[in-house]
Amino acid sequence: MLKRHKLFGCFACILGLATWSHGQAVPTASRVGSIQAGIGGVVANPDYGQSNIEGLTFWGDFDFLYHYGVEGEIHYYVRTPTDISEDTYLAGPRYIYRYKKIDGYAKLLFGLGRFGTQSGSFANPATGSYFVYAPGFGVDVHVTRHINIRAIDFEVQKWPSFAAHGLTPLVGSAGVSYVFH
Repeated sequence: MLKRHKLFGCFACILGLATWSHGQAVPTASRVGSIQAGIGGVVANPDYGQSNIEGLTFWGDFDFLYHYGVEGEIHYYVRTPTDISEDTYLAGPRYIYRYKKIDGYAKLLFGLGRFGTQSGSFANPATGSYFVYAPGFGVDVHVTRHINIRAIDFEVQKWPSFAAHGLTPLVGSAGVSYVFH
C-alpha cells in the first residue's frame, strides 16, 4: 500500500512539473513577416551603346506571407565606359519558393528609370526619366539566421517610352543582405 502511495505521489509531482518544463514547441507561424536589406554589385547590358555598365545595387524585401512579398531596389551605375547611365528605382511583388536554405523567387517590378549621358557623348542625348517595368528572378542562400547571399538576380527591364522603340537592358546582380526577424 505504501509503495502504491509513493508511486502515485511521484506521478503527481511529475505531472505537476510538466507545466514548468515548456515541453511544447515554439509556434512556427507566429511571425508577421521578415525584412531583409542588402547591397551588391550590378552589371547591365544597356541596349544603348557598346559596353556593359557596372555599379551598385541596393534592395529591401518584406515577405509578409510564406510565399509572397514585395521588393524595392535601386540600381546605380558608377562605371560607364561610354558615359551612359541607366539608373533605376523599382518596386513590386515577388513570389518565393523555399527549399531548405535556398529561396528561389520571381518578381515583377515597376518604377522609374533615369537615363543620362555626359555632354558631348552623343549628338542627340535623351537624358531624362522614364517609366520602367522589369520581370525577373533570383536565388537567395541562407548562410546564417541573419545573413543571406543573393547568388543571382536577373531582370529584363523594359523602358517602353524611351525614344521610338524603347530600351530593353539585361541586368544581373549579386550581393549580401541582412535579415531582420
